[in-house]
Amino acid sequence: MQLLIEQLLNGLQLSLTLFLLAAGLTLVFGIMGVINLAHGSLYMLGAYAGALAAARFGSFWLALPAALLAAGLIGAAMELLVVRRLYARDHLSQVLATFGLILFFNGTIAWGVGLAPLQMDTPDLLSGFVQIAPGLPYPTYRLAVMAVGGAVALGLWYVIARTKLGMLIRAGSDKREMVSALGVDIAGLFTLVFGLGALLAGLAGVMVGPIRSVQIGMGEQVLITTFVVIVVGGVGSIRGAFVGALLIGMADTLSRAFAPMLLKLWLAGALADGLGAALSSIMIYLVMAVVLVVRPRGLFPAED
Repeated sequence: MQLLIEQLLNGLQLSLTLFLLAAGLTLVFGIMGVINLAHGSLYMLGAYAGALAAARFGSFWLALPAALLAAGLIGAAMELLVVRRLYARDHLSQVLATFGLILFFNGTIAWGVGLAPLQMDTPDLLSGFVQIAPGLPYPTYRLAVMAVGGAVALGLWYVIARTKLGMLIRAGSDKREMVSALGVDIAGLFTLVFGLGALLAGLAGVMVGPIRSVQIGMGEQVLITTFVVIVVGGVGSIRGAFVGALLIGMADTLSRAFAPMLLKLWLAGALADGLGAALSSIMIYLVMAVVLVVRPRGLFPAED
């Protein structure tokens, strides 16, 4: 039971981290219609900015705003210099252009920082453990990551569903010419949306910095999983991104923890380990396939 609770908490932490990435990507993809393969690079840049700031100033609390500022500004610059020219182009042009940005950002980090992974220390305030249940301590920092993810989810829902800015974003995604005719700076609005998505990616990057190493290519590793989250939840839907992140995060974590153990009830140890590892590596795609059979546009598409 203790192992199950621990893995459920690990799955929740992964889910909320994926949500931070998926929320930013679904804003850009669902609202602006741009396939941004470089979204994972913004996650990486946020992690690097945070790690470098933490090493320079010795404080995670200074690294956090540094990462947000760096990712947000780089994202806004990307929209102004590159993405803005892609709105009227087909998705293949968007894929090629943003893939080029991945190569550019990876090369820039390799040239400016080096190839060696960086490490971030857990802040003293969030180090240690919380006693979740008798005999079950759980890292305080991981609980903090969950709290940040939950707060961002509530904040985004409120902004998109209950504020004038959210109304303009939703209207601009459907009728951008009409919104522009009413006097709204639609170009500036889209830059703001792209910068917000980049900021969320940077937040995810700096939050995982103390959990895993900061290295080149970390964005591409998580980008495919993020796209799976969006497809499962429904393109353009913040609610869908949240539910999809929960499903995918839990499926990935629980399958990796328990698939080999369950298979050992019927198979030999080595065979069960190998088959369990293979099954857990494709579990998120199996979940996506099942969802798409039942709901071809995802669980909560924006049109609903």
